[in-house]
Amino acid sequence: MMDKVDKRERAHAFRHRLREAMGEKAMSQSALARRVGVDRSTISQLLSGDSPRLPNAQVVAECAAALGVSADWLLALSERPETAADLLAASSRMTEAPRALIDEQIFAWHQEAEGYKIRHVPAALPDMLKANALLEWEYSPHLGRTTQQAIGASADKLSWMRNASSDYEIALPRHEMIAFATATGYYADVPADIRAEQIDRFADLLESLYPRMRMYLFDARRLYSSPVTIFGPLLSVLYIGQNYIAFRDTERVQAMTAHFDYLVREASVASRVLPEYLRELKDWI
Repeated sequence: MMDKVDKRERAHAFRHRLREAMGEKAMSQSALARRVGVDRSTISQLLSGDSPRLPNAQVVAECAAALGVSADWLLALSERPETAADLLAASSRMTEAPRALIDEQIFAWHQEAEGYKIRHVPAALPDMLKANALLEWEYSPHLGRTTQQAIGASADKLSWMRNASSDYEIALPRHEMIAFATATGYYADVPADIRAEQIDRFADLLESLYPRMRMYLFDARRLYSSPVTIFGPLLSVLYIGQNYIAFRDTERVQAMTAHFDYLVREASVASRVLPEYLRELKDWI
């Protein structure tokens, strides 16, 4: 609950913040008066004296709009001078999501969060654990002749992510792994030898990188998740196809972290037993 402020203190804070905002904008009393639609003497009165009275709401709102700050901040009801629109814009951002193994923006987010736990629900199988043969099968329809170049260009980044000081937790729908093993749905055209090699690679990497990298399979009949990555306490990123939506405000990051942790708690295949599960799944090929 906000502490009650004496009206004289609030009036003093208003005068101080109004003067501060005008200084930041290099706006004169005359210029502000024209923007607000009042006489210059009115602005002068707002800035001087020790009256406990505050201006009416219309004048406060017009001053705030003219100076690009929030009315709550002018009235000492908030310590953040940004407007609600500015706060929202700062807390979330939409960026382009190119069809690629790992684009510069994603890599920059991984670098920024190095040392934190990174939680990831991929859109398909996690790229950072794929063999080149599967990467080529998956990306060649989009990249054409440049597929091998893209794989080569991304190799160092994928290697850095696997070997970074961050802990990685990956949650994946169990049906995704089953579809891959059985060459159904999205994976219908993947040759059997590539699928067998890839399942061995998953199992080997998850054993060798455990516990720094852990992957869990959840039952999509009971649980659902959009593709999302949570970079420690710093930001959470939703993948919607052609764009990422990135959130940096604490409330959303914590909410998505709680969602991911629920996927892990309710996983039908835990990380410790996943390599054994994968090797059994290989028999389905």
